[in-house]
Amino acid sequence: MDEEMLRSMIRESLTRRLAGLTESPAPLTLPVNFPRHSSHDRYALPDSGGSCLIEPAVTCNHCGYCQSHGH
Repeated sequence: MDEEMLRSMIRESLTRRLAGLTESPAPLTLPVNFPRHSSHDRYALPDSGGSCLIEPAVTCNHCGYCQSHGH
């Protein structure tokens, strides 16, 4: 696939989308019995005052690592 073919495909896709000929994708649904894993939980921690709880010499960038199991 060369660049011009890719551009053509993108133009066609945009034309269809803007013309309303394509439907929006269905929202993602998970099976009812999908197990929840503890690595997705986050802990509520008090504000650290701007510094990282894991590495205090660094400014907190709200990555969430300190609120999770680190996975």
